[in-house]
Amino acid sequence: MNKWGTAVATVALASVLAGCGSGGTAGRTAGTAPAEGGSGSGPTAGALAADPGTRYTTVAVPAMEGLVCDEGDGGFHFGSDLDMTVTGDDGLKEIEDDGQDVADEVSCFGSPRTVLRKGTMSASAPTFTARTHLYADVPNPAASLDRVFDASMKLAEDYGRDLTGGTETVTSASLVVKCRQNVTDTFPMTTCLWANYGAVGVLDFFPFDDQYIPVASAARLTQDFVAGALKK
Repeated sequence: MNKWGTAVATVALASVLAGCGSGGTAGRTAGTAPAEGGSGSGPTAGALAADPGTRYTTVAVPAMEGLVCDEGDGGFHFGSDLDMTVTGDDGLKEIEDDGQDVADEVSCFGSPRTVLRKGTMSASAPTFTARTHLYADVPNPAASLDRVFDASMKLAEDYGRDLTGGTETVTSASLVVKCRQNVTDTFPMTTCLWANYGAVGVLDFFPFDDQYIPVASAARLTQDFVAGALKK
């Protein structure tokens, strides 16, 4: 993982000096940090319902309780390809951006802000960043998610993430979510990938007080994000 090396120090310092990680707006207020699970006791679990035929044309910036969300990466990049992406979706036909407002990447911040520290450097980071891909059809969300999850995690591991613990899956009527904790450089991350019949995405959760975001909280926030972000 020293492939990142001094890059994090450079990025962190630049973030601090330039005020990055604020989502581009200074002095905004946000709700409480979601690390303890926020509203509700855990993610909704159940069985995936039959395809309702809904397909999406827009990924919006959602309104989420206790979080302030903005389009973009929130001003924080890991560097050296350590940011999580969606890969392994070659068999799915992605909907091209036709000029509509498609927020492929969204970052959400809680309060107090998450601060990552490495040596003498520190930088503000989002609670999570999200990437979303829209498709004409995802006929088997669970099977597609398995492929995307395995490929995306393998790529992330090749670039320097160390996977820890096991994979946990939460299925609801509207989507399937798979989460796994990992370490990026020295930072304990929780990563969830998800799929439904018209979209696939990833949420990458940054540590709060150097602690993993609990998988149950990450899965619930993933469900909340998807519910607010996907528009017809």
